[in-house]
Amino acid sequence: MNRRTIYLAGGCYWGVEKFLSNILGVLETEVGFANGHVDAPAYVQVKQGDTGHAETVRTVYDADQLPLDKLLRLFFRIIDPTSFEKQGEDVGNQYRTGVYWVEPEDEAVIRTELARLQQRFDAPIVVEACLLDCFFPAEEYHQKYLDKTPGGYCHVPWSEIDWVKTVDLTEI
Repeated sequence: MNRRTIYLAGGCYWGVEKFLSNILGVLETEVGFANGHVDAPAYVQVKQGDTGHAETVRTVYDADQLPLDKLLRLFFRIIDPTSFEKQGEDVGNQYRTGVYWVEPEDEAVIRTELARLQQRFDAPIVVEACLLDCFFPAEEYHQKYLDKTPGGYCHVPWSEIDWVKTVDLTEI
């Protein structure tokens, strides 16, 4: 097994986490806050929009089963990559989109996939792509939130969350 970690921000982390956790090859997910300027912020602080953190999902995956390029292609299905600091009904700096790496070799894959994604849009892609600076896990009640709260708020379409359970990765 080739365990790798990537951090993905796509608006409200509840739906993003649920989607990612349903992908074959994803081993662990944890919601939290990335790349801000406040140490160990609480959700209520981040929600105010002035900590600089993005709601983010730490995603541990088996790269032998799910290469990073395919994971990113799936992730890009559930975000509007041209929407600045807004996804669905959620607006603010904490809802920006981003891909944050910890392994230097992941940068080239990320840049290639973002360039590939840009070809599908006339508007510029505004997905932040940079080295992870920091990540702080969110409070326990946010972890696996949609499993604990069926029917809870989710900007990610449920059809995508269900679809990804059955996706053939060779077709991505």
